[in-house]
Amino acid sequence: MNYRKFGKTNLLVSEIGFGAWGIGGPAMVGDVAIGWGDVDDSTSILALNKSFDLGINFYDTADFYGFGHSEELIGKVFGNRDDVIIASKVGHRVEDDKILLDYTKKHILKSCDESLKRLRRDKIDFYQLHSAKLDHLKNGECIEAMEELKSKGKISHWGISLNTFNPYPEAEFLIERNMADGFQLVLNIINQRSLKLIKTASEKDYGIIARIPLQFGLLTGKFNKETRFNKNDHRFFRLEPKFLSDLLEALEDVLPLAEKYNVDKTTFALSFILNHTGVSTVIPGIKTPEQAEKNTKSIISISEEDMNFIHQLFEERFNGLVDKMV
Repeated sequence: MNYRKFGKTNLLVSEIGFGAWGIGGPAMVGDVAIGWGDVDDSTSILALNKSFDLGINFYDTADFYGFGHSEELIGKVFGNRDDVIIASKVGHRVEDDKILLDYTKKHILKSCDESLKRLRRDKIDFYQLHSAKLDHLKNGECIEAMEELKSKGKISHWGISLNTFNPYPEAEFLIERNMADGFQLVLNIINQRSLKLIKTASEKDYGIIARIPLQFGLLTGKFNKETRFNKNDHRFFRLEPKFLSDLLEALEDVLPLAEKYNVDKTTFALSFILNHTGVSTVIPGIKTPEQAEKNTKSIISISEEDMNFIHQLFEERFNGLVDKMV
């Protein structure tokens, strides 16, 4: 495992991290799935331990993943040990079967204490505003809360997990004011809209977490046009049959490149992300020990020619599909 400095912080993070959304379990808000379907806690614990054994030291979760269950599992496995780096998020809550964004100071301070208890830790290494909007930042209450948590030693660093695809006004707002320490954003072969921001942010010494690196599993090559998802899996509505078919057709020219480099499609997809300067860590979702092993195979160098080819495919083919993603 290779390790990279996380922006201007003192954190040295594994270039492959652990995306812990999936281990939160099949959470529902009304009839809308916000999880990845059924999971087994004992398997999730094995996955966490296996990932650590393979060199992963960065674990990204949120208080909303399984309504805290993801944090609880991480806390059970790692507790307050100092050789793991924990990133969590705040800002989502449920009321009357609806997802609400809450970036009030009161909610953030209370939620952080609750996350610390579930994680069994004295502090969270990187605490993120979970999809906060520009208006929330301009209001200033959420920023004040994050700075207060930092001053009290409950978090070490903070940033924002960006929900928008492009442009990124929230990131621009923080960069212009030299606030925060890092950003989490979407980057994968299909969705490359964040590349400009990554370049700007890395030049300003911000850490970058790349999420959804396998586009909900599409880039592993394991899906076909007949693949269907259970209703308690958020992909049930994100990857509806027609859209899934369109995406698979769009990928027909790029996934075979993995064979050229003699690696599996997962390794190729992760390598594409880490071949971009400025990315600190990429966080594939890991739910089993087998996935941990598959996601931590050696990252390869991709030729400039092939990188340019994939970038061109984005402009010609993938960019229009990104607009249809929920």
